Amino acid sequence: MNTDVVVRTFLDFYRERGHRPITGSTLLPPPSDPVLFTTSGMHPLTPYLQGRPHPQGRRLVNVQRCLRTTDLDEVGDLTHLTVFEMLGSWSLGDYDHPQSLRWGYDLLRDGFGIPPERLYVTVFGGDDQLGPDLESLHTWRELGLPVESTRDENWWSNGPVGPCGPDSEIFVWTGGTVPEGTPTTDSRWVEIWNHVHLRYERGEDGGLDPSRQIGVDTGMGLERLVSVLQGRRSVYETDLFEPWMRTVPVLWDLDERSTRVVCDHLRSSVVVLGDGVRPTNTGRGYVLRRLIRRLLTVLRRDDDSRTVSDLPVEPVEHTLDHFRQSPDTGTVREVLLDEERRFTQLLERGRRVLSRPEFRGPLREEDYHYLHDTHGLPRELVAGLVNEK
Repeated sequence: MNTDVVVRTFLDFYRERGHRPITGSTLLPPPSDPVLFTTSGMHPLTPYLQGRPHPQGRRLVNVQRCLRTTDLDEVGDLTHLTVFEMLGSWSLGDYDHPQSLRWGYDLLRDGFGIPPERLYVTVFGGDDQLGPDLESLHTWRELGLPVESTRDENWWSNGPVGPCGPDSEIFVWTGGTVPEGTPTTDSRWVEIWNHVHLRYERGEDGGLDPSRQIGVDTGMGLERLVSVLQGRRSVYETDLFEPWMRTVPVLWDLDERSTRVVCDHLRSSVVVLGDGVRPTNTGRGYVLRRLIRRLLTVLRRDDDSRTVSDLPVEPVEHTLDHFRQSPDTGTVREVLLDEERRFTQLLERGRRVLSRPEFRGPLREEDYHYLHDTHGLPRELVAGLVNEK
């Protein structure tokens, strides 16, 4: 299945079961939300998960683009991305958790064609406050899937306070012909879907109270699902990244991890720009500026002559089309080139500052703070310049 078919299969499955599609396009949360970017599919739905009536009903489904800066250092491995999409479904006080699990199993088996023998699930095994999630355990066993109980892994919460509850994580075997081990003992079991039973509210004191509205929240990373369905080793080998992975290695001779970082940060920058954000020194604009400077740092690590002006329009157009964004490629290119000029100037200033006698030895933590606060030199850029010496 290509990505478009995967998305259509998911949405059609839940539409047929009474779910209403909701808008989940932009990375930007509502003005009243203090976060810079939407970080998960359920993030915009928090008030409705706590009981506020949703204008489109109690069964919802969407595809939500998300951005997380917490995983930036992980980007470059086989699965982590800065901008990604979440396939989500919700019951706002409607059907129960076992129904969600049964539907999830049906979609994976019949909709996506994953053989049941390649599936494994984990459930909450209990802790000091609550007993094991026997309801989910019995449901999975009735469906004939192997189940592993965990003490710490299968609990989901929306921060230190608010909606929370036990979850069931569904894994797919990506190794050889015969599955081995369990999800906690063999990394070839790849998690693709999480079904959360929102049964509790955690208070300021850490205590748990029953929710006023019991709900279900499911989330499945699109890119990871596509990589599993297409039999790819990483998310970067799917059709979502094909134009980037075909273009970048030809333009610039980078190692494998650096190639993935550059592809991710370029693609993510295009999406953020497509949602109307422009580089600044604070807020959302600073996240974008940091992304661009990180990719330029990697790009120029071994060769100062590398430039984003070499980048053709095809991968940019592919990303804008996929996310249905309106800016033309010329606008995106203009912003990237302007940021590259600013970055070049910053590099020159950084080299001059670091040539001072007080910075000739190993840098201390206070040196990094001084260089950032006084001269606007980010830590990763300083580290790169130090390595040049």
